[in-house]
Amino acid sequence: MDGGLILIAEDEPEIASLLQAYFEREGFRVVVAADGEIALQHHLMLRPDLVILDIKLPCRDGFEVLSELRRRGDTPVIMATALAEDLDKLSGLRLGADDYVVKPYNPLEVVARAKAVLRRGRNGSPQALRHDSLEVDLSLHVAYAVTGPEKVVIDLTLSEFRLLSHLIRTPLKVFSRAELLDTCLPESDALERTVDSHVSNLRRKLEKAGLPGYVIGVRGVGYRLSRP
Repeated sequence: MDGGLILIAEDEPEIASLLQAYFEREGFRVVVAADGEIALQHHLMLRPDLVILDIKLPCRDGFEVLSELRRRGDTPVIMATALAEDLDKLSGLRLGADDYVVKPYNPLEVVARAKAVLRRGRNGSPQALRHDSLEVDLSLHVAYAVTGPEKVVIDLTLSEFRLLSHLIRTPLKVFSRAELLDTCLPESDALERTVDSHVSNLRRKLEKAGLPGYVIGVRGVGYRLSRP
């Protein structure tokens, strides 16, 4: 049985080998990366079905890797950390992690959580996200206005789609410009005011599609998705 390809980003060889053995016993294929840079290379070349991502990685830490993975798409990610503080856990989830485990963990639990995350993805969630009359299909990279019996495609640039996808994951939450810039706009020389420009264009296109008032500016903070 081929349960899919798991990328384990872990710099401790004993832990990586143990996880690999448990996943392979359950029918998964496994590739291991000992640092964050190699993990990103493996992800780009091999397109794994799920990533087990340790926070304390050499070269690029787990949060940097997760941020880059979310720029690329929606590969499921389970964060692994030896730091039990809630702030670290929530930081990982804020950036788009699907789940987290705290070391020392039971490898059986990690495999069980991975299976659960993969089942959610295969059942269609969170590939299609809906907020009132706005729908975003993450697998097809298409946004729709659903204001009548038919869906109307909203023509967005890649940057606009990334921003909208990030906002719709957590409706009503306010995201700072710095966070949106870091998570959604990979251009290294981009400034925070670039976010304002992309959001302005996104608003205009949503309004044209019959969806005014969905992206709200919060003075001195950033933006959130809201029902009009």
